[in-house]
Parts: sequence; C-alpha cells; structure tokens
Amino acid sequence: MLINLKQLRKSKGISQQQLADVIGVSQQSINKYENHNVEPDIRTLISIAEYFNTTVDFLVGKGENEKENEFCTVYELTQDEAFIMNRYRMLGKDEKESIRLIIKNYTK
Repeated sequence: MLINLKQLRKSKGISQQQLADVIGVSQQSINKYENHNVEPDIRTLISIAEYFNTTVDFLVGKGENEKENEFCTVYELTQDEAFIMNRYRMLGKDEKESIRLIIKNYTK
C-alpha cells in the first residue's frame, strides 16, 4: 500500500498524468495506487521511488524520512520524452554519465 504517494506527488506539484507518463503506466493506475485499490508491481514501485528520489520504504509508510530531493522545474513531456526520462532514471551512475556526455557532444 502506497501510504505516502499522494502526499509526495502533491507536495512536488506533479499531476497523476505527469507521473503516469514518466513511469509508463496509466493515470488511472496512479489513481488506484493512491486510493489503495491496486498495488503496483515491484518494478513500478522502484520507478516511483526513483522518480521522487526517495525510498520504497518511505512510499509504503515504513521509512521515517524521504531522501533529499533535487528537483528542478516540472516540464510537460511528450510520451517519448517521458519514456526516455523513465529509462534514464533506471541507469547506474556511470551509465548516466555516459548519456550526459553523449548529449553534451550532440548539443555543442
């Protein structure tokens, strides 16, 4: 049960649709997660935690504190952009650095 999802999403100014687009589920799924009608699978749960830079424990109400958040402005993303961001957030530190270098080379 995602105890803290709705509170966390609202505190960051993220709509259900924006979150759904980024993690690759429907807006209806986010609504069901928030209203405790459906439990997300573990991959989705991890994606949500990574998106908000928090822990799975915090989302399910077991952790005391959420991680330090480093958020920037919320953007309206296309479905393709949301897919790319979701996949980027699943990468490790070295993989992310490689992607940043590629982007830097293409945007000189």
